[in-house]
Amino acid sequence: MDNTVCGCPPGQRITFSELKTREVINITDGARLGCVCDLELELPGGRVIGLIVPGESKWFGLVKGDGLMIPVHKIKKFGEDVILVELC
Repeated sequence: MDNTVCGCPPGQRITFSELKTREVINITDGARLGCVCDLELELPGGRVIGLIVPGESKWFGLVKGDGLMIPVHKIKKFGEDVILVELC
């Protein structure tokens, strides 16, 4: 049984500083969406709802201010340099 979430083994952690250096790529069309610029959290629990990348939305994501919010369930894999997402 595979116990990974978003391509990461259980218990693996990353800091926001590290997260901001990773470029987000849409595996559906290969589009480079930019680097993570912010997070959306659910309060009071602090659960991460999504990653925010700069720019206008041309995808089936949600727009938050000037950025595109990518829901956590759309993240397919965290790599060393990139984050792969699947947006229609």
